[in-house]
Amino acid sequence: MSLITNVMDHSLDDGYAEAAARRKAQGEAGGLPKTLRAKLGLASGLVLAALVVTVGAAQARVAAPVVAKERQELIDRIDRETSAADKLEGDVDKLRDDVSERQRAALSKSGGSGQADLVGVLSGATAVHGPGVKLVVNDAKEATTGGGGNPRETADFSDTGRVRDRDMQRVVNGLWASGAEAVSINGQRLTALSAIRAAGDAILVDNKPLVPPYTVLAVGDAKKLSTRFQNSADGLYLHALEENYGIRTSISTESDVRVPAAPSVIVRTAQPSTEKGTS
Repeated sequence: MSLITNVMDHSLDDGYAEAAARRKAQGEAGGLPKTLRAKLGLASGLVLAALVVTVGAAQARVAAPVVAKERQELIDRIDRETSAADKLEGDVDKLRDDVSERQRAALSKSGGSGQADLVGVLSGATAVHGPGVKLVVNDAKEATTGGGGNPRETADFSDTGRVRDRDMQRVVNGLWASGAEAVSINGQRLTALSAIRAAGDAILVDNKPLVPPYTVLAVGDAKKLSTRFQNSADGLYLHALEENYGIRTSISTESDVRVPAAPSVIVRTAQPSTEKGTS
């Protein structure tokens, strides 16, 4: 009990008490200076600080119009360059359309009307419409919401619910093998020379990036095409992705599917060889 009583009676350490008493004896600390020299020093410091602030404000005021002018010049330059880039892009689109039109005209001269139509369909040079299937492939919900971390941080993101380029390759190849006559992904017509690949995190079709969901349209016998694809190895592969990784898919038969023409078709010609083969 005596120890507790001593702690309660002497809550302030003796050293602190002695220091407080010593400061009190010497006068209040932190007050204004008493001597003339100290007062002059304080006044000089205040004047110097005010001078520095005043000079800085004056320089900032003088430099403000210059900075504003340089900023406006930079904005104007960006606007000019953007307009020039837009004009060049428009010119490229016009030239691309002209080239595509000339290529289609060259294909139409390859033979009779029936043969020309068939060549145009097979090469992707002409738009196609008719019965077919609509297949939508989308990332898993966990991948699109970003739950559990960023699925793009891993090189092999198949187990994170994201659709990969080789998944779409199998889907398209499965549709071709099931009897599709024309196929497009998100409005991009696929031809015999089309490439589906990945560039970083994006899926590219003929070097054009696509954004999920991926809508695949295929022209053909709707019921047979749908049944054959779902029963094929590629259809079962897509079903396995849905079951194991949560990738969302839906397939439906359509009475009229419209597939656009390919934006650029490379025209190639072939001639029969004049040399006789040996048996």
